[in-house]
Parts: sequence; C-alpha cells; structure tokens
Amino acid sequence: MKYQFSFRNISQKFTRPVITNHGVWEIRESVIIRLVDMTGKVSWGEIAPISWFGSETLEEALDFCHQLPKEITSEIIFDIPNQLPACQFGFESALENLQENHESLNYHHLNFSGLLPAGKAALNQWQNLWKQGYKTFKWKIGVNDINAELEILNLLIDQLPESAKLRLDANGGLDDNAAKLWLEKCDNFPNKIEFIEQPLPVDKFSEMLELSNYYSTKIALDESVATLQQLENCYQQGWRSIFVIKPGIVGSPSRLRKFCQQHQIDVVFSSVFETAIGRQAALKLAAELSSNHRAVGFGINHYFTGSIPNV
Repeated sequence: MKYQFSFRNISQKFTRPVITNHGVWEIRESVIIRLVDMTGKVSWGEIAPISWFGSETLEEALDFCHQLPKEITSEIIFDIPNQLPACQFGFESALENLQENHESLNYHHLNFSGLLPAGKAALNQWQNLWKQGYKTFKWKIGVNDINAELEILNLLIDQLPESAKLRLDANGGLDDNAAKLWLEKCDNFPNKIEFIEQPLPVDKFSEMLELSNYYSTKIALDESVATLQQLENCYQQGWRSIFVIKPGIVGSPSRLRKFCQQHQIDVVFSSVFETAIGRQAALKLAAELSSNHRAVGFGINHYFTGSIPNV
C-alpha cells in the first residue's frame, strides 16, 4: 500500500531549562510526520532526536525526510537505516496506527516518575508533583559539586514521604570514585533509592557491570542502551539489571517489541520530551512491554507550558 507523506519541523521552549551532565537544554525541536492511506485515513508520527544521547541529529532527520518522495510505501519505512533510530520510531509508529489490525492499548494504568530539577531546586519541587499523584521521583546528579549533592540527597530523603521512591540519574557524569561514593551512600537507603541511572560513561560498561554485582543499589543503563543495537550488545555482554529505554530514539518499535518479548528484560520506559504524538506511541509500547510495574519516566508535563504540546 502507498501513503501520502508530508512533514514539518516544530519547536517548543521548556518552562525551565533541562540541566544534565550533558549541558543545558532549553528548546525541544522535533519533526511531525503525516501519513494518509488510500482510504483517506490520516496518521501522525514524531521524530524527536537527541543527538548527544546517541540518535541522529535533527538536521539528519530533516534531510532524510526531504529526500523522500511525497508517496511512500511500508517497504521504504522498514528500510530506514539503523543510523536514523528516531526516524525509524516516528515512521513505524505512524504506520502502525494505520494498520487495521493494530489494537489500541490502554496505558492509563501506568504509574509515572516525576522529573525533579537538578540541585537544591528539587527540595522545593517534589511537593507539587506529590500532590499531582507522583510517588516516584527522578533527580539529576553529577551536575554540581558532589559533596553539595550528597547533602541535598540527605535533605531530600528526610523530606520525602515514606512510600516515595527516588531515582538518581548521573547521565554518565561520574568517575569511578564518585560512582562508588554514591552507591555506598545509596546502600544506606534501600527502601528509598530505586536505582542509580547511568553512573559512568558509555565506554565504562565493564566497570558498571562490576559495580552492579558489588553494591545492593541497582544500576540502570540509559545512554549505554540508547539504540536497539546498543541494547542488544549490552544484553549479550551480560547485563541483567535495569534497562532504561527511550522509545523515541531507540529505533524500530517492531524490533524492540520482538527483543523485549524474547528476553523479558527489567525495563523502564522513558520520555525524550516528545509532543503528545510521540508520547502516545511510546506509552503504547510501555503498556505492552512493561512487565515489572516500575514507574515509567514520562512525568515531564511541568517542563512544557500548560501540558505536553499538541500539534
């Protein structure tokens, strides 16, 4: 079957900058694609790259879209190269929505993790998210001085309700000594700290594997498994702790579905600050493939004006 294809570039400014070890992120740009089948049915998809996280750049995604004809086929979609994982996700998601046998999954039963700002600001932000129903919080570390961050952690642990869970995300920004210091600290709070996310850089896989076997606090891979190829490689090398999967940049949904169903991995699905279009497609995968009841990392509405932007 052939589909009429069109696209446009959009941008949305965050209500507050997203600060991580990778730097300061102020504006979210993505590409919205539109497919129309021969019956006139319309479907939308979103290409939301994060190049510094391992996907293609926005420019590469736009170049790919510009090179496509105005009428495309499913063969073209499934032949999108692995070097364009965000494009794979956007086009396949749009195609799935057009297929008659595609079931609409209910993802409203999922629990969400709320993203806290880095630094001391977290101490004043979790209360609002708690009132909105969040019970799991994610806090960025490796951004400021480690002693200051460890002190903030103590205050945050003291403040959070007993039933709350905290995830720490280093975005690969720690060295070996700092990672051990954080893990030793977190081992003192086994009922509060759910896991530390990507403590070391991507090229330190063996060190993270060793740390995961030594400390009781769980480690989750994130940047190390940004794409499906990386996910498969880390699994083959023996990783059996948590995988954080960002559907928007991981690649082909059909291949991801096959891998997760085959290996039953411990997975947390997470946002790439996409619009409502990409979010719906990602949450459908999360609802289908989450088997461990961990909160999904899509609690980012407060980083956009009003709510997740519609387009």
